Amino acid sequence: MTSAALVDTRQHLHWGAEALWRALLPLLPGLSVEVVARIDSTNTRLLERARESSGAPDARVTRPGELDALAGRGDEVTPHGRRQVDVQPCLLVAEHQTHGRGRQGRDWVATAGASLTFSLALPLAPADWSGLSLAVGLALADALDPLPDIGPALAVGADALPRIGLKWPNDLWLLDAPGRGRKLGGILIETVSVGPRRMCVVGVGLNVLPQPVSGLSNGYACLQELDPAVTAPVALARVAAPLVQALLRFEREGFAPRVDAYARRDLLRGQVVTTTLPALPEGVAEGVDERGALRLRRDGLHELVSGEVSVRLRPAPEAG
Repeated sequence: MTSAALVDTRQHLHWGAEALWRALLPLLPGLSVEVVARIDSTNTRLLERARESSGAPDARVTRPGELDALAGRGDEVTPHGRRQVDVQPCLLVAEHQTHGRGRQGRDWVATAGASLTFSLALPLAPADWSGLSLAVGLALADALDPLPDIGPALAVGADALPRIGLKWPNDLWLLDAPGRGRKLGGILIETVSVGPRRMCVVGVGLNVLPQPVSGLSNGYACLQELDPAVTAPVALARVAAPLVQALLRFEREGFAPRVDAYARRDLLRGQVVTTTLPALPEGVAEGVDERGALRLRRDGLHELVSGEVSVRLRPAPEAG
């Protein structure tokens, strides 16, 4: 735990927004970078902008895993003749996010100065949206905790043990032991139609500084446990370009080329997990497939796709 002195909300952080914008602009032409001191939710604000610019303020917001179910049903029809700026990329950073949202409507608790919270909105058109949250989590983890390039042969070997693991489908954990750790961050991806295109909003929340937090079933972890000198702006500078590159690569190639890389950080692999599916309450996780589905062994092999269930590690047995 830490004292409140480590989190000084009276002074704004230096984000280097212009340098960040110049670095990202070649990857995302037309990008804008905005930093605000306080906001309810960066995801919510960017989604609202996209819906308003499309002329459909009530347009349906979906998660990538829900898009296949909408195929053939006809999506929202929006006016033609919009300005090109309506679908320009935007990186929105909040020093303090007051009503951040996690998966399945959960609140994301963030403290000014102690957390990095941002959302990136951009038009995206992959052939298959499956596995997007896994690709995003992998990009963030690799940027914050680089691993040696040893190839898939040692993908889950002891020599390649990472400090940051990935918990399917959208959480980053700081690993304390194989299959055990504490939550470091989370990802929330939402999409909305803007005319013939779909805007994708990728929300990221990362714990940066130690802070007293109660009520977390899996404990609290922060980036300063990896790097005592890291700050929220430093963390953003490390992950921004790799995140954009990962999104553009996913649009071209999907998740399949990243399966082996994901296996190196897979927190659930080989662990007994419980789910919220009545027909499949428990099983042994056996990694993910080329579309990012979680493979679960219980009376055969089952595949769980993002958006269907919430997976929880079964608690470790107590000593004795």
